[in-house]
Amino acid sequence: MENLIIKKTTMPKERPREIKSFGTIFTDHILVMDYTKNNGWDNMRIEPYGSIALDPSACALHYGQGVFEGLKAYKTKNGDIQLFRPLDNFLRLNRSCAKVCIPQLDANMLLDGLEQLVKLEKDWIPEEEGTSLYIRPYIIATEAFLGVRPAVEYKLLIILSPVGAYYPEGLKPVKILVEENYVRAVRGGLGEAKTMANYAASLLAAEEAKKKGFSQVLWLDGVERKYVEEVGTMNIFFKINGKVSTPALNGSILQGITRDSVIQVLQKWEIPVEERKITIDEIVAASKNGTLEEIFGTGTAAVISPVGKMAYGNELLSIEDYDDESLSIKLYNFLTGIQYGTVQDDFNWIKRI
Repeated sequence: MENLIIKKTTMPKERPREIKSFGTIFTDHILVMDYTKNNGWDNMRIEPYGSIALDPSACALHYGQGVFEGLKAYKTKNGDIQLFRPLDNFLRLNRSCAKVCIPQLDANMLLDGLEQLVKLEKDWIPEEEGTSLYIRPYIIATEAFLGVRPAVEYKLLIILSPVGAYYPEGLKPVKILVEENYVRAVRGGLGEAKTMANYAASLLAAEEAKKKGFSQVLWLDGVERKYVEEVGTMNIFFKINGKVSTPALNGSILQGITRDSVIQVLQKWEIPVEERKITIDEIVAASKNGTLEEIFGTGTAAVISPVGKMAYGNELLSIEDYDDESLSIKLYNFLTGIQYGTVQDDFNWIKRI
C-alpha cells in the first residue's frame, strides 16, 4: 500500500519459546487508523505496540460504542502464511458497525493493511501443531463528550497475539449448561453483532456456569425461552438421526464464519443440513429416544468443539462416544487441514500472504 506508513519498533520483544495461554502475549506492532467527520477513515499506519491515549470522556468508555472481530493467520509446513476467509471477517465488521452507528470501512483496504502487518510480524507466527497468530481488529469511539448519540471520531486498531493449540491435550468434548435465568439478546438488538456490550451481557451467566463445572452456557431465545440460539463463544449444531441442524439466523445469533464454512462443507459432502428454529425440548426428546448422535459448537478459537454433556434443568444429556469417525471430528480435521495447508482448498477460502 503506497500510503501506508510503517514505523518499526526500536525495542523488539523477546519471542516466547512456548505459548500456554490464549490472548496474553502480543507482537511488536499494531495497525491503526482514525476516523474524523471531515476526513473519514484515513491515516492508516503501522506503529510499535503500546498504550493508547484516550480522553476520560471518550464515548466508548461511557456508552460502549465499539465493535471487534477475530481471525487467525496460520503457517504451513512449507512456511507459507495463510489467512482463513479474512475478507468475510471485515465484511462482518462492517455489519457490526452498522448496528452501533460506526461509519463503514473499505474492507479490501483493511485487508491490504492487515497483510502488511502480518508480513512484518511473520516471525511471531508459531509453527507448532495447532498454533496460530490470533488477529483482533477492533474499533472504539474516541470523541470526548457526555451524551447519548453516535460519536464523530473513532479509532481502529489491529493487534496480534500468538496462541497455542486450543486443545493441547487433544480434542476433548466440552460440558455446557442451558441458561434458564438470564437473557443475552433478542431480535432487533445486538445479538448478531460483535459488539463489546453484547459479550459483557454474557459474563455473569458464564461465571455462574463455571462454578457448577460447565465450560460454557447455551443461550435460549430471549422471548419464549424455548428456542436454542448459540453458545457463549460458538454457534451450535445438532446431529439427529443422520441430519444436521443449526439455529437459523434470526437477528440475535452471530453470523459465524466457521458456522457458514461447516454448512458449506456438509452440503459438499451431501450430508443433510438445515437452518431452522430448534426447541430445547426437541433436543432432550432426541437424547431420550436415542436419535441424538452429536452436538458440536463452531467458532474461530476452537474451530469445532464436540459437546459431551449438556445440562438442562434436571436433564443431563450425554454423548460419550466421539471418535475419528464422528462427524464433528471429521469437520475439525478437514477445516484445520485447509487452514494449515494440508487439505486442498476447493472453496477459495484461503488468502495466502
